[in-house]
Amino acid sequence: MSSIALLSQNIRTLCTDARLKEALNILLTTHYTPIDSSTYIHLLQACIAKKSLSDGKQIHSHISHRGLTFATHTVLQNTLINMYDNCGSLVGARNVFDHMTEQNVYSWNMIIAAYRRHGIPQEAFTLFHQMQKTDVQPDQFTFSGILPVCANTASVKYGLQIHGKIIRCEFQSDVTVMNSLVDMYAKCRNIQKARDLFEKMKNANVVSWNAMITGYAQNGFLDEALKLFKETPQLNVVSWNAMIVGCAQNGLTDKALEVFKQMQLAGIKPNSATCASILPACAKMGDLEQGKAIHQTILENDLLSDVRVVTALTDMYAKCGSIQKACKVFDKMPQRDVTSWNAMIVGYAQNGLVDKALENFKQMQLAGVKPDSSAFAGILPACAKLGALSQDMYAKCESLQKARDLFDKMSERDIASLNAMIVGYVQNGLANEALEILKEMHFSGYLQNELIDKALELFNQMQLEHVKPDSSTLASILPACAKLGALEQGMEIHQKIIESGFYSDVVFTALIDMYAKCGSVLKARGLFDKMHHPGVVSWNAMLAGYAMHGHSKDALKLFELMNHSGTIPDHISFICILFACSHAGLVDDGCKYFIHMSDSYYLPPKMDHYVCMVDLLGRAGHLDGALNFIIKIPIKPDAVVWMSMLGTCRSHKNIVLGEFVAELLFELNPKNAAAYVLLSNMYADVGRWSDVQKLRKLMKDRGIKKTPGCSWIEVHKMVHAFCVGDKSHPQTQEIYA
Repeated sequence: MSSIALLSQNIRTLCTDARLKEALNILLTTHYTPIDSSTYIHLLQACIAKKSLSDGKQIHSHISHRGLTFATHTVLQNTLINMYDNCGSLVGARNVFDHMTEQNVYSWNMIIAAYRRHGIPQEAFTLFHQMQKTDVQPDQFTFSGILPVCANTASVKYGLQIHGKIIRCEFQSDVTVMNSLVDMYAKCRNIQKARDLFEKMKNANVVSWNAMITGYAQNGFLDEALKLFKETPQLNVVSWNAMIVGCAQNGLTDKALEVFKQMQLAGIKPNSATCASILPACAKMGDLEQGKAIHQTILENDLLSDVRVVTALTDMYAKCGSIQKACKVFDKMPQRDVTSWNAMIVGYAQNGLVDKALENFKQMQLAGVKPDSSAFAGILPACAKLGALSQDMYAKCESLQKARDLFDKMSERDIASLNAMIVGYVQNGLANEALEILKEMHFSGYLQNELIDKALELFNQMQLEHVKPDSSTLASILPACAKLGALEQGMEIHQKIIESGFYSDVVFTALIDMYAKCGSVLKARGLFDKMHHPGVVSWNAMLAGYAMHGHSKDALKLFELMNHSGTIPDHISFICILFACSHAGLVDDGCKYFIHMSDSYYLPPKMDHYVCMVDLLGRAGHLDGALNFIIKIPIKPDAVVWMSMLGTCRSHKNIVLGEFVAELLFELNPKNAAAYVLLSNMYADVGRWSDVQKLRKLMKDRGIKKTPGCSWIEVHKMVHAFCVGDKSHPQTQEIYA
């Protein structure tokens, strides 16, 4: 055996024995002595096993010095792509791919998979389409690699295109490809299409059954999932996990724990995914004893190396009040990601250990882990709470400043972080600071996030603090009054506007909108008529007021006046006018305005306009016309369109058509309680009580709950909310007696 062959054999043996460093030392001391390509491949595979990017780069450099001919070896380059991808360098993988003189199907499959794993779906799609322009034909691994991208992004449009390509390439009989298709359609919420494909499979395996079970469970069809689960010829741990996750995701935590116990009785050994899925159920139910039992199972099966499992374990102990145990588990973690840190931070905060939460937040950053929105949402209430509880003004301001510093660093501010910051300031009497945040967020974020009561609370706090509001504040708080129907509070704000002289088109429009939505349409029109040059937003506010309160003829007259004034209507204007026509039964007028919108004003209809037209035709009793209209809509009708149609069916007691529409809605959005309730009411209207019971049972089985009704009343300029079954009133016992 030659010295070169012996050298290569030694390197390969060391790689096989996982002794990468020794193998690499031999390679680097050869001064670029030629070795064969298979030896390089062994070295790169050893790097993949060790996740050693630095060693992989050294080997790549060694290959590059061997010359162009050797460096363009396709199999070797594919292994380089694989190494960079698995070692976390997408840039390195793409660089190798782009410099290849000849890419084969494996090259394309690897780079597409790399972008999928790194969470960049659009580039994966782009590469797939680029591949179609080459002479390289996709194989079964290409399709099974790109379909999960469609599934993870719910891109059914791309999925349909790829399905067509699969048929053209005649891969319908490949079980791996078909499993990916079933999974894709299920995750894109087209569960019927997934089931149709599943039924046609002649060689379905356990993966096929699991994909279908998971699809049903994730889409809320737990009865169907359980039925298929019982029919599965060969259950494995993935099958059981699918049922556990399905129950947990649909809020049936007790059922999830029951399935887990059945799994253990069946002798199925749980894996990391099982434990990571069942522990949150224990946390939600506060079942510490069951959580401890699962911890023991984790130890017995050596699953503590999985960061997801340890994070779930930490979270479970913290939420069950065993914070010391959570801390012990967390401290033993060999690797911690942002989710792990969040679990501990939130755990400390929820257990009242605010200082510990802040300390962990600092340690997280020192460890090089960048906080995400969940971390900020966990720590901000802690800062605000620390400020609110402290009696020392310096400590109070210092902790609130910490919270503000964190808030300012957030790239994306969510409801929890905004609410925590505002509440912290309001509770500490710092209305000016709270006002500054609201101005930065343009106040609209507050209202859009349904924090209206907090907005009004802040405004009242400003009055107590003698903070003088400006025009932007006044114009911003009025929509809160409008949304809650708080007319008395709105009138008080109007008085402040008069006193301060803060009149502007923006303020006028906000006042018109507030009075109109609070039912004082005449007052709104009086203000509107005082405007010298109302813009389209002001016209729309008045149009909406008339339409909302049934003054359809006034709305039509105002719309004509708007046209004569030279103000060009926009999409909102036509929604208002179509709404007015619908509630007045003016079918011909409504159809005329709908046509004029695109023909005369060049405004293409949006989904809201189609909803109005369906409502218009349906209210007038033209059910066939409404259905034909939906069928002809150029874009796919959404659930709102079909809900409008279902409401029409109820009004006209058309049960047959109603059932058809309801089935479509169940498929579009299986978790939407409104469709179930509306169909149930239809059955009740005609005395079909057995069908009502069946539907209620179906809702219960699928974990669907109706949102409780809620009412608001204004008493002494305070808005009070009351929900169905509300027992917060101090005289609850007398009320319900």
